[in-house]
Amino acid sequence: MSGVTFNRNRVRLKKVLGIRARLALLAVMLVAPLMLDRVRTLEDSRSKQIAQAAAGYANLTAHAAETQREVVSSVETMLKSAAYIRASGGVGQSCEVLRASLPTVLPWIRSIMFVSRDGLVQCSTLNSQVGLSIGDREYFKKAQDNRGFVFSDYLRGRTNGRAMMMAAYPVAAINPEQDAIVVAGINIDWLSQIMANLGGQPGMSAALVDSTGLVIAAPSDHASLIGHSLDTIPLMSAIAEKALSYDEPSGSVSFTASDGAQRTLSFARIAGTQSRLIVSMDEAKVTAAINREIRTAYLQLGFVCLFVLLGALVGAERLVIHPIELMTGMARRFGEGDWSARVAKHKLPSEFVPLARAFNAMAAQLSQRERELVESNDRLTVMASIDALSGLANRRGFQSRLDFEWMRAQQYECELSLMMIDVDHFKLYNDTYGHPEGDACLTRIGEVLSGIAADTMGFAGRYGGEEFCLLLPNTDAAHALAIGETVRTAVLGLAVPHAPSSYCVVTVSVGVATTKPNETQRPGDLIEAADAALYAAKRRGRNAVIEHGFLQTLDEAGMALAS
Repeated sequence: MSGVTFNRNRVRLKKVLGIRARLALLAVMLVAPLMLDRVRTLEDSRSKQIAQAAAGYANLTAHAAETQREVVSSVETMLKSAAYIRASGGVGQSCEVLRASLPTVLPWIRSIMFVSRDGLVQCSTLNSQVGLSIGDREYFKKAQDNRGFVFSDYLRGRTNGRAMMMAAYPVAAINPEQDAIVVAGINIDWLSQIMANLGGQPGMSAALVDSTGLVIAAPSDHASLIGHSLDTIPLMSAIAEKALSYDEPSGSVSFTASDGAQRTLSFARIAGTQSRLIVSMDEAKVTAAINREIRTAYLQLGFVCLFVLLGALVGAERLVIHPIELMTGMARRFGEGDWSARVAKHKLPSEFVPLARAFNAMAAQLSQRERELVESNDRLTVMASIDALSGLANRRGFQSRLDFEWMRAQQYECELSLMMIDVDHFKLYNDTYGHPEGDACLTRIGEVLSGIAADTMGFAGRYGGEEFCLLLPNTDAAHALAIGETVRTAVLGLAVPHAPSSYCVVTVSVGVATTKPNETQRPGDLIEAADAALYAAKRRGRNAVIEHGFLQTLDEAGMALAS
């Protein structure tokens, strides 16, 4: 059973993997690797581009962070210088020196002030700030506690409500006997200007955030982000958790954001502060151009494969399938008996011309042999239907002609007559004169019947032994009876000696039957009727012609014969 199943599956596989499928598969195997290699190259280029972009953005982040660190360092240096001034003199003298010496090359410093231990501003480069209390500020308390440089988070100024950052340095760090704090206001607009080189690039978002995730500074194209928390910014909320969860000073990490975008995050902490510079890269936007190329390559791959498949199919159809079908059609026509079928060589590709020539030569030989075989069969058929002794049709030939004439008479509703003829006392003739003379006698009787058949448009045959038959189409009973009498007298006229016979010559007995064929009768019925009439003629003394009454009745038995 398994062997049968295997053979069936193999047949199905052969049908599926026909010549069209094989040529199409071959074409795809030739083209697809080239196109896939191009796609693979583009994929590699995209990966390299992402890696290069990530490395470049990481360098930009580090460079911007270093620039920010320099800003913080310059602020720290300026505050330390002011602390030295305050440590070496009184408040009034220190303020005068501070106002006179504040450099203009540090535009990010808005103001510098001396603040007492309890948080009151004793003096400032901006008079509006004198007398303010900042003792509740977190950075101020931290500077008192740590006795070191402190940089604040994002906050709002109390005099003008402007966004700023503050830096503080205790004078006690230089002179422990002094408890004042030097405080500087930082202009965050300048921080954003320093980040200008991080803006204007597709797929990139940059922001300087404080320890709480509040945006302190951003490039000019993202200036609206300043003062907002990362969690509330649509473009940055996806990276807020990642950006603030790393404790390392700097680094880079790739992840899939909550919005489904693949992002690369570079971050760097600003030395001396709790601020962090964050640069986020959307890989899809950065690689948009090469992604389009890859999509185009895939489309080209699809179209090329489609065109190659169509080309292979069309080529296979015209160059292989069509010639094969043409030759198959000619072979089928030849097999169905169209011996003139030949393959037109001019319609075939040159590769098929030798095959077409061989086919045509084979067809010509087979056609010749078929004609010879048909002629031989015709001769054999004639020989098989002819009685060699009398020259008339034998029983087989007679039966075939009777079936034909029966159908024709039934179709045209005409009468059909049959006479059965028997040579009287032929056994005695053979015993008296010998079989050669008996054969000669039958031959002469056959010649007589052949002539009568030709004259009456009938068909004569030797039914067997010394019995002959004569079929008379479209002949009624009276005419058939007259022809039967002609047969009897013609044989009698031969005057073939037959001593044992009461007539002293060879005579024949003739039984005649006539009918109009219909669906309730069969040819054998006519033969039986003629035989019955023949036996009646023999009972009447031979050398006689007797007609059989062929009556047709429509009863349950169908047909009845009566004499």
